Amino acid sequence: MLLRFRRTARAEKVPKGPEEPSIVFFGGKGGVGKTTMAAAHALHFADRGLRTLLVSTDPAHSLGDVLAMSLGDSPVPVGENLWVREPDADAALRRRVRQIGDDAAQALPREILPAVSRHLEHAAAGPGMAESALADLLMDAMEEVPDRWDRLVVDSAPTGHLLRLLHLPELLTPWVRGLARQRERAVDADRFAVGVIGGTQENTDDPLLEKLHARRRKLERAAARLREDAEVRLVLVPRRMVLAETDRAAKELADTGFRLGTVVVNQVPADVDPEVIGDVRARFAEQGTVESPLTGHEPIGPEALRDLLTHLA
Repeated sequence: MLLRFRRTARAEKVPKGPEEPSIVFFGGKGGVGKTTMAAAHALHFADRGLRTLLVSTDPAHSLGDVLAMSLGDSPVPVGENLWVREPDADAALRRRVRQIGDDAAQALPREILPAVSRHLEHAAAGPGMAESALADLLMDAMEEVPDRWDRLVVDSAPTGHLLRLLHLPELLTPWVRGLARQRERAVDADRFAVGVIGGTQENTDDPLLEKLHARRRKLERAAARLREDAEVRLVLVPRRMVLAETDRAAKELADTGFRLGTVVVNQVPADVDPEVIGDVRARFAEQGTVESPLTGHEPIGPEALRDLLTHLA
């Protein structure tokens, strides 16, 4: 059966269906074309009249190459109804470290701030910190749906990074709750000391504690939305090893409560192994598959990406 995505008039917004998610992740093994498919589907949403933000969490920075344009930290308009953002992970990490340092300066004694700064420098160099900073940016974008954006499309890093990114809000929440409890005990101890010694406490609100609670609430909202209003569309090519990795990713997503959307089978050659493509279709029969044929040219730029969608079968 041929599934065709046609360009519709952009003047009239097409409403979201009752089961259609507002947040869509495209993921898969490196080199299968997930960035291309993410960009093509973002254009499809925009052509339906939906305000769409396409954002990359892949440090490889290939989204700008696919769209044939320069991208950066701020959303760049691409035609009507589509904005694209390709954040710099290192810059995002530096901003996060500065913010933590500013928060510490407001809440901690001045004499220990140099030690805090050294600790932050070491932590920033640790594994996963840039990934965590990108997750923060992604949560900010999720908070803007649906007020600013009708759709958020995420071009994810390869499979392992995507799975960690999806789990990160839920993993960080207990840690932030623990920090908040420790801070609450410290604040209570300070208040008790003031009561015993005498005197008054000028400000009963603790800015660091307020930020920790705000952070906790943000993580809880993100974890809930990732399961309630998001889906992951895995992209693969019809090869045994790629199918095996995609199968493992799909099982982990399902086992941990994430929604798996239509699976995209990319670069299907005319002489595809019928046994392999049959196994792909059978494995993902519940989610459904769409297939894109292998062609002699790369789809670069918005119009070529739109043409690619018309060939998905």
